[in-house]
Amino acid sequence: MASFEVLMPVPGMPEIADRLERRVKLHKLWEAADREERLAAIAPNVRAIVSTWVSAPVDATLMSRLPKLEIVASFGVGYDHIDAAWAGQHGVVVTHTPGVLDEDVADIAIALTLAATRRLPQAERYLREGRWPSGAYRLTASLRGRTMGILGLGRIGAAIARRAEAFGLKIAYHGRHKQDGVAYPYYETPIALAEACDILVIAAPGGPATRHIVDSRVLAALGADGVLVNIARGSLVDERALIAALRDGVILAAGLDVYEKEPNAPTELIALDNAVLLPHVGSATRHTRAAMANLVVDNLLSWVDGKGPLTPTPETPWRR
Repeated sequence: MASFEVLMPVPGMPEIADRLERRVKLHKLWEAADREERLAAIAPNVRAIVSTWVSAPVDATLMSRLPKLEIVASFGVGYDHIDAAWAGQHGVVVTHTPGVLDEDVADIAIALTLAATRRLPQAERYLREGRWPSGAYRLTASLRGRTMGILGLGRIGAAIARRAEAFGLKIAYHGRHKQDGVAYPYYETPIALAEACDILVIAAPGGPATRHIVDSRVLAALGADGVLVNIARGSLVDERALIAALRDGVILAAGLDVYEKEPNAPTELIALDNAVLLPHVGSATRHTRAAMANLVVDNLLSWVDGKGPLTPTPETPWRR
């Protein structure tokens, strides 16, 4: 259906464009010499947006310029870079890619937990710098006897919990509400959860409702032996408060895969030896990224074929 016109503002995985171009008229905005001129020319006929990168927001300003817009297909489980509420209010469906990245992201959460608690990157640097012959590396904290608090027990949070239990960790959680059929202790607030655990893993969605949900009060409640792990969105953590907490010994360590202003991590955070930092690689395996790309395209082509979206967000107006 080449008459179905799709806007792709920034590049994504090649297979997304390759598959779409067989079925729709795809506008690759990043290839235009004058992006604004090109967008103005195609705007009246665009019926879909493919969103492939969180640093390219799909906001009300952009969507309101597209009078025929029907659907936004996003690459990723998080979609706080899309104004899904505005879209839903204006009859535009938003889809995302839940389910296919849970296991790899959960693996990274456990890896960061181990790395931050046992200071594994620091120990490796100690060896590489030739310092081992002068003495053994320092003793570190342990996972033994710890409780992991999971902030957001959705698909990814549950996958993290399963792995953590295999390491002998006790599990507790906080979310918008207590979940039926979940045996883990539930805490009404993030502060209460932090007080009850000594490893706090953030797996909640981003957006205005969760911005800085982990602040100086939560970090103080986590305590001097506490470890913070974030594989969700950087916006959930007050980075200035986290830097101060790590610097002043309010908490023991942090393992982070996400930041407030990606791809830029604060220089003060990078300078801290008790922070283990990754460049947002939670879902960055060939297997998972291919599955995410396919789900983006499958959502859009299902819509084109009149079958509706496969994985719409809660804000979507679509009802089967």
